[in-house]
Formats: sequence, C-alpha cells, structure tokens
Amino acid sequence: MAMYIPLGQGRYQATEHTQGPWDPRHQHMGPVTALLVHELARVPGPGLPLARLAVDVFAPVPVAEVEVRTELLRDGRRVQCLGARVTSGGRELVRATAWRIRQAASPASEPAPPPAPVPPPAPGDADSWIARGFGYGRATDWRFVKGSPEEAGPAVAWGRTRVPLVDGEEITPLERLALFADSGNGISCALDFDAYLFANVDLTISLFRDPEGEWICLDAATTIGPTGRGLTRTTLFDQSGEVGAATQTLFVGPR
Repeated sequence: MAMYIPLGQGRYQATEHTQGPWDPRHQHMGPVTALLVHELARVPGPGLPLARLAVDVFAPVPVAEVEVRTELLRDGRRVQCLGARVTSGGRELVRATAWRIRQAASPASEPAPPPAPVPPPAPGDADSWIARGFGYGRATDWRFVKGSPEEAGPAVAWGRTRVPLVDGEEITPLERLALFADSGNGISCALDFDAYLFANVDLTISLFRDPEGEWICLDAATTIGPTGRGLTRTTLFDQSGEVGAATQTLFVGPR
C-alpha cells in the first residue's frame, strides 16, 4: 500500500503509512511535504527545477482525504514562484510557496566539505524507528550513523522509503528528499519524546542542486530555547554529497 491513493484532480486518500508520532489520527509532515512536491511538479515550468520550498503548518493534517491545490504566483523564463495549499474537510491546513530557478551552467564554489557521512549499511542490517509503532516510521527505513532516536542530541541518519508515495507512481528523488527533510527534529530530539511535544510549525528546504538516488541523509541538530520554542537545522545529503539544508521552527511544551 502506498502513502496516498489518488482520487483525481489533486485529491488523495491518506493511508496508515502517513501516520505521525504525536497522534495516530494525524499525518507526519514528511509525506504531506512530499505530496506538495508531487503536485507542484505538475505545474508547467520546463527547465525550472525546485530550489526552495517553504511550508507553513496551520493545523495537523488528518489521516483522511486531502486535496492539494497549486497556483502560479510569479511566472518567468528564469525564475518562477508557485503556491500550494493542503485542505481536508473544507479547512486549509498547510500553505506552501516554492521557488523554481532555471537550469544553466555556473562555476561551482568549492567550500571546505563537511565530514562525509558513512554510507548506509547493507539492506539486511538492523534499522530503527520500527519500535516507535507509527505509520511513517514503519514505512521508512532509517540507518543511524551518529546518535539514535532513543537518545537526545544531534544525529546523522540515512533514510529511504519502503512504500510508494502515490499509488501506481514511482517516487522521484526530490519527493524522497521532501519525505525525509521534515524528520530533522525527530532524529535529533533534544527532549524526552514521552514527556515533551516538539512539533514543527514550518519547514523550509533550500537546495543548490537536485538530489539523486534512493537514499537521503540528514545531519541534524536541535536547539531548545527557554521560552517554549526551538529550532532544528539540518544539512541534506544524497550519496554523492551535500545538496542543501532545511530548518524547522518548533513549538515546545509538555505532553
């Protein structure tokens, strides 16, 4: 079973594979973000790959029928700005904007490379997050290089999906990256998961090149402030190296 069953015209039925860790009735924002990327890709713009995606979460997205509506906010031959909204039951739950930038040759900078993440283990090796028991955790395959979901602190982890995003369609590398980018606060939790809620109210992904392959790596660290909010910073990799970064603003409170 895929994460979403298409119902036509931007409408989808979410399955149990989208369930998040905070409430089994609500979706993890990873699948929702990947679905936004899926629908944004349908907006015409040849040679204009996605460079930035900013997602604002107004309310939890239920594991139910959802609709994604897209619009062209700013057209152009070199840059394009798109908008998207996720609704369910007539209520707007998520709003996103995306910038697409034309593809052309440019001299690449050569900054000091970050420490190379260890390649993912063989598929037969032990994985993690299965014990968490929520749909998204079971539908994804995680391999930790540094840290652990059971320990507080920064973490480096590789991930790949076990199931399709949309039934009958092959997931793209960009959709796969979006599926995992929202997990930075989860893998680098700074507080006890059972005692505190640290849910993100937004997600911003910025890319300087397109991702490739089936594995995405997150190098994430979370900082919790003294006034009930936090920030997660994540560097994003594919197996060829760094591709960009993601940030999440967190609402923090006791369960």
